[in-house]
Amino acid sequence: MADPMRIRAQVAGDKATVRVLMAHEMETGQRKDSAGKTIPAWFISEVSATHNGKPVLTAQWGPAVAKNPFLQFTVKGAKAGDKIAVTWKDNKGESRTDEATVA
Repeated sequence: MADPMRIRAQVAGDKATVRVLMAHEMETGQRKDSAGKTIPAWFISEVSATHNGKPVLTAQWGPAVAKNPFLQFTVKGAKAGDKIAVTWKDNKGESRTDEATVA
């Protein structure tokens, strides 16, 4: 299982800025190991976020995204104490969901 995501959500007015740092190796499938064999592709393919259970973001990613990707987005109407959940799925079928409380 992958390491937990680091999620921070801070309110400013009627919006919350959400920052997410995901722990993932993100292999493109083009690099070679020391023996000259191609390292298989392994990357996050889907990202989604919810605000109090309602979807606020969906994204499809590919192999060109950097290792341990950082994502930032804004949620309108968020208040302190609300829950933000972020989920990713990769091309090998693994997934991870983490949640943060808006501060």
